[in-house]
Amino acid sequence: MSKISIVIPMFNEARHIGRTLLAAQKAADVANLECELIVVDNGSRDEGPQIARQFGAQVLVLPGVLIGALRNYGTAIATGEWLAFIDADVEMPEDWLTLLCKLESGAQGEVFGLDLHTPAEAPWYADAWQRRTLRPRSNILHPVQWLPTSNLLMRRTWFDRVGGFDETLRTGEDKDFTMRLGAAGARLLAVNESVALHWGYESSWREWMGKEMWRQGSHLQLLRTHGLSFRLLRFPMLSIIVWLLDFLAISALLNGFPHHAAFMVLVTSLPGLALSLRQSLKHRDLLLTLQLWGLHWVRLHLAGAAFILSLCHWNARRPARG
Repeated sequence: MSKISIVIPMFNEARHIGRTLLAAQKAADVANLECELIVVDNGSRDEGPQIARQFGAQVLVLPGVLIGALRNYGTAIATGEWLAFIDADVEMPEDWLTLLCKLESGAQGEVFGLDLHTPAEAPWYADAWQRRTLRPRSNILHPVQWLPTSNLLMRRTWFDRVGGFDETLRTGEDKDFTMRLGAAGARLLAVNESVALHWGYESSWREWMGKEMWRQGSHLQLLRTHGLSFRLLRFPMLSIIVWLLDFLAISALLNGFPHHAAFMVLVTSLPGLALSLRQSLKHRDLLLTLQLWGLHWVRLHLAGAAFILSLCHWNARRPARG
């Protein structure tokens, strides 16, 4: 029987960690894998660590560090041939490990992740934002350039080959890590035959905007790590252009040119529309297109603000996400 080590970073996730651990252990049992559950806590102030121990996890406490360090620290004590990372608020399906280990043994890829969805009770903006990442069920295997660490599976040798996560990245550590895996020769595969459930969805507009602002702050650090590339530059540059067009629209309105201002506002809405169409056409859902259009408009403005603050050496710290 092979052994899998499942590393879960956590911060104040008492609401979700029991469900996460129970589902992970069940998936390992179904796949006939010996399972080692490792929770690395970032200094939680709730009952999360105690609950994790009750579900049989090893709990390591490492406050005051970023999320890459949590994952590296958990991996340092892991003893499994297989290595998985999941977030503390993600519920994996029963066939998670059975499916992905079969794909690996069939030489389909080396590093895998399942698509993620929200439970039915999530608010519309959290549901729409998650649905944008879901891929067509007509093609269940999707080679990708990077994978998120909400759920990630590989053999331990791949982790060791690239030296683990960058512990200096406040966010975007998953993109950096999996892009380095790809550069080292690993084939990254997103799979949507089954989906994982994200129970830590944003329950308020303020939370959604705060998380997006935080996520967008990684662009400058990734450019420093991986060098200039169109893929990493295109979104922050697009967001800066939207900001400049907003400024021109306000200037035109203040100077008595309302038609020019209206035209500029129309132009600033087009990037969000293009992004929403690209992500929603596969679902053939007009309401989803309209929802994503508005969300992308907000996100573009948040991304511009985050990029400018990064250029100004904004170093706000936030506890690691679970």
